[in-house]
Amino acid sequence: MRRIKVKVRHGYEVLVGRGLLKDCGMYIKSGDTKTRKILLVSETNVAPLYKDIAKASLEKEGYEVTEYIFEAGEQSKNLDQVTKMLEILAGNAFTRTDAVVALGGGVTTDMAGFAASIFLRGIKVYQIATTLLAQVDASVGGKTGVDLKEGKNLVGAFHQPSLVICDVDLLKSLTDEVFAEGMAEVIKYAFISDEDLYEKLKTKVTKDSPDLIDIVARCVELKAYVVEKDELDNGLRQTLNFGHTIGHVIERNSGYKIPHGYAVAKGMALISKKSRISKKLEEMLKLYDLPYEDPITPDELIAGIMSDKKKRGSKITIALVNEIGKCELKTIEPTEIKGYL
Repeated sequence: MRRIKVKVRHGYEVLVGRGLLKDCGMYIKSGDTKTRKILLVSETNVAPLYKDIAKASLEKEGYEVTEYIFEAGEQSKNLDQVTKMLEILAGNAFTRTDAVVALGGGVTTDMAGFAASIFLRGIKVYQIATTLLAQVDASVGGKTGVDLKEGKNLVGAFHQPSLVICDVDLLKSLTDEVFAEGMAEVIKYAFISDEDLYEKLKTKVTKDSPDLIDIVARCVELKAYVVEKDELDNGLRQTLNFGHTIGHVIERNSGYKIPHGYAVAKGMALISKKSRISKKLEEMLKLYDLPYEDPITPDELIAGIMSDKKKRGSKITIALVNEIGKCELKTIEPTEIKGYL
């Protein structure tokens, strides 16, 4: 098992290994002797596979577990669901020393983390990431939130978890498409900050790859470094948005029918069309069966960017890669994005 420390104000560990889920209660208990009650949040795809294992482990350590299961999908990532979580927390008399455990992918980690951040002005959240995308990205770094019809993640808060558990054995249950979604984020890390990771990814990574622990851990290390330097997303952390500015517009315009990882893949390819790395990026996306084209028009893209949460004043900062392993940030007017397409 790999242990990666995230050295922010309220620091925590990310555990990456195999067979961790069945002992999740023990790992949580080892750093938390005050919590009595836990709200276990999951969704309809994940809960039938893993909820009972997680709950049994938590109860074994003496936690009183309440469940909340929501309908899987980005469409559920809204304030109504968060309100229901808050009402369960309040109705079961959770206190400031109690906690939320998120068991699922990016939608679950974002929503459960947000509910934890605002209940009683903040209680602990533990993230048990069940998808590759959540393990390498969504569960780490403390960004939480929900969508509005006007845009993705427009409501949220920074709320760091108390522990993140990444059991790579859970990735075996993913469909090839959902695994590929996560690989879009892995590819992102390679292109923005790690040429060695890029070289490793040239040999196709699968759910059965023996070096999967190392790949997940490396992505977590890269994210942890950025988060430590810029916890509140005012500078370096914006490099993690490579492909996301365009990707979020594509995702929202599809009514969230295009999965996040696919939208990010398209976003990376589109923003890099005039970059020196464009061909290598396209080849990498093809290797992992990820899309790299989208019919979105420049005007549709600009309209979507105008409501992006990362917009500051009249301008937006975009992440650009012209050399593998190096990312630069450029602040532009939204209309200037046409020059990159």
